[in-house]
Amino acid sequence: MRHLFLLTLLISLLGACTPKPAENPFVYVNEDGQFIRNGKPYYYVGANFWYGAILGSEGEGGNRERLHRELDFLKSNGINNLRVLVGADGENGVKTRVEPSLQIAPGVYNDTILAGLDYFMNELRKRDMTAVLYLNNSWEWSGGYSVYLQWSGHGKAVVPAVDGWPAYMEYVKQFHQSDSAKVLFANYVRDIVTRTNRYNQIKYVDDPTLMSWQIGNEPRAFSDENKESFAQWMADVASQIKSLDSNHLVSSGSEGAWGCEGDIALYEKIHSDPNIDYLNIHIWPYNWGWVKSDSLTELLPQAKENTKRYIDDHMVVARKYKKPVVLEEFGFPRDGFRFSKDAPTTARDEYYGYVFDLIRRDRESGGLFAGCNFWAWGGFAEQNPGHVYWEKGDDYTGDPAQEQQGLNSVFATDTTVGIIKAENEKLK
Repeated sequence: MRHLFLLTLLISLLGACTPKPAENPFVYVNEDGQFIRNGKPYYYVGANFWYGAILGSEGEGGNRERLHRELDFLKSNGINNLRVLVGADGENGVKTRVEPSLQIAPGVYNDTILAGLDYFMNELRKRDMTAVLYLNNSWEWSGGYSVYLQWSGHGKAVVPAVDGWPAYMEYVKQFHQSDSAKVLFANYVRDIVTRTNRYNQIKYVDDPTLMSWQIGNEPRAFSDENKESFAQWMADVASQIKSLDSNHLVSSGSEGAWGCEGDIALYEKIHSDPNIDYLNIHIWPYNWGWVKSDSLTELLPQAKENTKRYIDDHMVVARKYKKPVVLEEFGFPRDGFRFSKDAPTTARDEYYGYVFDLIRRDRESGGLFAGCNFWAWGGFAEQNPGHVYWEKGDDYTGDPAQEQQGLNSVFATDTTVGIIKAENEKLK
């Protein structure tokens, strides 16, 4: 009996001396469908900051002093998760396309932007912030689908601002049928995912600063006949990323049913893939016709009702597969549909508060609505009063080049910031 007591005591002492395994610094999804980071549930109100890599560069468009100021301000307001474009594709000087571009020809990169991405990620790491990096775009403002089609012999890329939206849709729907365009994109995915950060010598696949690789910004089929090929392409890219990086989450970047030709069954098919770790949705009350430019306040109740219904529809899919949901884009115009940062944001603030309440209530009930990224951070940008749309040399705001500057941007001086900060305090 005495020997048994001594053996038990020895085992106990050895257990006390054995160091506990380090808490996992990577964001992951547990068996209950919750984001976990450093051993704790991970909920957030984050921002879209698509121009982060450009701002982090030392070349054209770069402004590291502003980047430091923006990140410090975001951090001080509890905004720790940023959704960021890896880089634009195609030549510079194209109407409504952001610049400078990262990939100027297939596999040919502007190294100043790659350095900007590395610098940006290292600055996030210093501040214990996380990033979602998206690799492609359905829309023309960063190249994406249309540029890969041009590079693979499908004729000159169509520009909606010049050629019209019907012509653009007809052009980009070819992407999922083009093996050559998809191969060019797969090569790009490999080049980016396998990078090593030059500022800290950490491979991207080993850096917990990265929360998720994202296939694209609002990937779409653009036609009913493309649905199957679109779903297969999404599965192929997710599989490729996982084969290169087993540490990080992979997400789609989808708008939800709205980005799946209105087909929630297609959305479910894409997000049931085991290589897609969580669900994304986007919501745009003005763009989707739920409010009008002259009735932002009057139609706000309708926008809230439609928002709740849209979220609920996608939560059904989330619960079925036990995967978290992130509302990673939503925006609302400034009062009076004005673009100046001096214009108030009364209606927007109320809408943001409504969305935040939905996240918090779902969290309190142990649900899967895990977070959001508002569109988009304008921060300390100075607007050029003579330019409605972005022109070369202007500060980057949250609104890409094809949109009125200030339309959906959240500036550091907006009352919206206080609402975001208060919500992040509640989510701690």
